[in-house]
Amino acid sequence: MALHPTPGPGLPDPEISPFFGTAAAADAAMTYFYGRLFASDPEIRAMFPAAMTSQRRRLYSALCRIAAGTGESDPKLEGYLAELGRAHRKFGVRPEHYDAFREALEATFRRYPPDDERWTGQERADALNHAKQTMVSAAGEDSGPAWWTAEVVSNELRTSRVTVLTLRPAQPYPYLPGQHATVQTPRWPRVWRCYSIANAPGDGGETITLHIRVIPGGLVSTALLHAGPGDNVLLGAAQGTMTADTSSPRDALCLAGGTGLAPVKAITEALLARGAEGGPGRAPRVTVYFGARAEADLYDLPALRAMELASPALEVRAATSEEHSRRALHGTIANLAADADWADRDIYISGPDAMIARTVRRLRDKGVPRDRLRYDLPEEPFA
Repeated sequence: MALHPTPGPGLPDPEISPFFGTAAAADAAMTYFYGRLFASDPEIRAMFPAAMTSQRRRLYSALCRIAAGTGESDPKLEGYLAELGRAHRKFGVRPEHYDAFREALEATFRRYPPDDERWTGQERADALNHAKQTMVSAAGEDSGPAWWTAEVVSNELRTSRVTVLTLRPAQPYPYLPGQHATVQTPRWPRVWRCYSIANAPGDGGETITLHIRVIPGGLVSTALLHAGPGDNVLLGAAQGTMTADTSSPRDALCLAGGTGLAPVKAITEALLARGAEGGPGRAPRVTVYFGARAEADLYDLPALRAMELASPALEVRAATSEEHSRRALHGTIANLAADADWADRDIYISGPDAMIARTVRRLRDKGVPRDRLRYDLPEEPFA
């Protein structure tokens, strides 16, 4: 029942698989697993969408993370598992459902033995038991709602494929700048999709803004495109580890591609607010690179320019990679970042997974310390 999002079709590259020799075997194993799970407890089937391709991919991603972790001493794995446990609350998952999950997974491993001999026997049992207990404990300790109802305040189409959606949760919705929310629409029950929140929490947290890229054939994004004022959606608890470090004494470099601007914008708001509040030390300077293929895709550039005019600590640099524009630099975010002033800065990176991966590699090659790079990825591909 792992929910961590993994982009793209199909299961992850078998080269990173700690289980099976081929992608086909992994896909067959995940299909078998869900068949066993639903047969053992029909109540669980109602918690899942009718189409299971994405769910099989997410389970596989979670297993990769668990197998690659180092157990209780790995804080990143602990945080990941705790987040999964809390996220499952919106599906109505109870502790006994994890037992059915565990039994179905063991049956799957008997039918499709793991390709990696290290992922066998007692080591596997210990890892799965620890994962289960971590998720159950995190879910039990979470006293907040399992989900929130939110009303659509406005829906502004910025390009043919990007809309900016403002929501008003019926109850206070806690989140940190840089996190994302899972969203479900009435049209597609049990289908949740992640969208980053584009504004920092206000004094009362009255509204949140999401930047939605509409995917052709996408169930939730297409439904949100047509949502109007007064319509309602459900929100799962906020997730994500790339959050604004407002206690850092360093300046910030924020690198955003496409709708990856959303969390970067929230982080920028939070960092600038810290400076405006007159806290101890020098106010941080923030440089934002906002990249897209063409000038028409720089959908939120006017709002960024308004922020820049309002704050002398902010510098915005727009970029286009596939056309030349007088309003923007030319190049990819990865290439421009390598030449940017990154020394002694916290660096936040958000956008398509491939863009994040390229940017991180370029910066690491340039000598940027790993602990200065902040980003969210379903898989951690960097040593």
